[in-house]
This record gives sequence, structure tokens and C-alpha cells, in this order.
Amino acid sequence: MDMLFAPPPPVLAATSDGRLFPVRRLFCIGRNYAAHAREMGMDDRDPPFFFTKWAEAVVPTGATIAYPPMTADFHYEAELVVAIGAAGRNIEAARALEHVHGYATGLDMTRRDVQFEARDKGRPWDAAKNFEQAAPLGLIHAAADVGHSTTGRIALTVNGDTRQDGDLAELIWTVPEVIAHISRYYALQPGDLIYTGTPAGVGAVTTGDTLVVSIDGLSDCTVTIGPAAV
Repeated sequence: MDMLFAPPPPVLAATSDGRLFPVRRLFCIGRNYAAHAREMGMDDRDPPFFFTKWAEAVVPTGATIAYPPMTADFHYEAELVVAIGAAGRNIEAARALEHVHGYATGLDMTRRDVQFEARDKGRPWDAAKNFEQAAPLGLIHAAADVGHSTTGRIALTVNGDTRQDGDLAELIWTVPEVIAHISRYYALQPGDLIYTGTPAGVGAVTTGDTLVVSIDGLSDCTVTIGPAAV
């Protein structure tokens, strides 16, 4: 086949056992911790929703990510990430964990000023959430090795100072419920990643800051904020 240009390389995420996880799509759950919903000015009784990011937004732990253009309010959001390993549509919550390959720490980086402007005007969030290097990802640990945690500390530090400190037990929608919900809209496929939401304490970062996401039982996700993208 004569292609006009070379196709992009696949996005491959590292795992704790040295293998590579081909990334397909990213689904991100919004406002899935009540305290975070309140700090964003929303009713914590509202059900969560999801948005998407490109696979190309994934960057590995240890990376330096550029401060993105078109924002002066670049925020972190520490998250538990679910790696899907088996396909399914209309998945029942009771069997949802059968579709999970494993888990990782991650970051949903956000142009907060762009998000608020879009929200106030009733417009989509794409430019606020879906951009280059917007989804740092730690090593993926197989569920067979680490189990399916429903409790455990999730925390984020900036330059060693704790900014987010929550527990997975505070998720409004659990991992099985999130998987079941998304699968009603899309046929989930191996390689899909689900970012499950962030606890309270989100905030802005500047060039030179180092962010570390920690979740009990998983490897940390560490990134440094680099100079502005050009």
C-alpha cells in the first residue's frame, strides 16, 4: 500500500513486569470525589460524567512535560488509572473487574482557565483537557499481582509538599460502576485506559515544579513541568 506519509508509531505504556501495554483510548471520569466536586463549585450529589483524551496524550513517569500554550492556570489532578484488558459492551458491574488488566497512577493535566471559560459558555472541554502530554502515566501493575483495591491512600506532592491526600474509598462511582457506565456508550477494548477522577486539592503548577502521584500498592507517577511549549 502506497501511503502518503508514515503512520504514527503506536503509543505503548510500560508495565511493572517489563512488557508493553498498547494504548487505544482514554476515558476520564469527572467529579468522582465529592470534595473535589465541591471545590469546583458543583453539587457533590450530581452523578459523574466522562470525557476523552487522545492516546498520544500519554507520557511515561519520569518525563518532563512542557507547560502548554493558551493557559496561565495549568493544574494537576492525581488519579487511579484502570487498564482494560478484555473487550465488552453493556458490561454488568458485578462482572466488570473481569475486563481489567491492571492499575496505575496517573495525572489528568488541565488548562483550568480554559475549562472554566468553556464551562461558563456551555462549550466542550476538549481544549482544556485533551492536549499534548496531558495524561502522564505510571507503570501499569497487573491486577493478578496487586488485586482490585477499593481503599488506599491517593496523594500528590508538588516539590515535596502534599497538595492532594485522599482515599480510593471516597470514589463516588466505584471502578466496576465506572466500567459498566462507559460500556453503555462504547464497546470497551483492550488498551483502553480509564482515569477515575481526582480527590480535592487540585491546583496550579509552574515551570520547574516536580509532581509525584502515589497510590497504595502501585508505583509512583513522577513528572516535571518544563518550559512553555513552542
